[in-house]
Amino acid sequence: MGLIVDDDNDGEVLIPPPNFSMVEDGIYRSGFPQLENFGFLSTLNLRSIIYLCPEPYPEDNLKSLHSNNIKLFQFGIEGKTDPPTPMPKDTVLNALRVLVDVRNHPILIHCKRGKHRTGCLVGCLRKVQNWCLSSVLEEYQKCAGLKWRQRDLRFIEDFEVLRLKQCLYSIIYQYNGYGLKRRKLLYQEENVVQEQQKPQATKG
Repeated sequence: MGLIVDDDNDGEVLIPPPNFSMVEDGIYRSGFPQLENFGFLSTLNLRSIIYLCPEPYPEDNLKSLHSNNIKLFQFGIEGKTDPPTPMPKDTVLNALRVLVDVRNHPILIHCKRGKHRTGCLVGCLRKVQNWCLSSVLEEYQKCAGLKWRQRDLRFIEDFEVLRLKQCLYSIIYQYNGYGLKRRKLLYQEENVVQEQQKPQATKG
């Protein structure tokens, strides 16, 4: 994605982060955002960011998140290739729990380049969405480009989503048919609030 001119803000040039793309309605992915990218990110009305690197988030970036009321979820996954570091299943599972909770949407997922760690998390999300495996792996390879990793493909293929689905059932949010039902939890919360706000009958 190239430069975007914002006609509603005096023609300001908006610069997306590297490797930016939409995963689903309300879910985005990219490489590490720089300060020059936050003007673009502000147009997404983000609630949350999932950060998949172990390094501390830059202070200037944290200030920008704070000023825009964006919550940061950090899951420190090493990206070393020599020697290669295996993807930690429990960490990915915890990141998925945040990712599928619509209360955190709109949400951006990123690591350093937005390719491998981010690609593995998105691949696991696709499995939760019941994508066929060939399509899941094809999407990973397309986004990773020439530097796709065989071990990442094996991780996605072997990742067991049953534990996550059990977690979703526990919060009354069955992740099936994502596009139409993704706000099920949100709607239920709104109904609870509405019930609480109804005037109570008083005894005469």
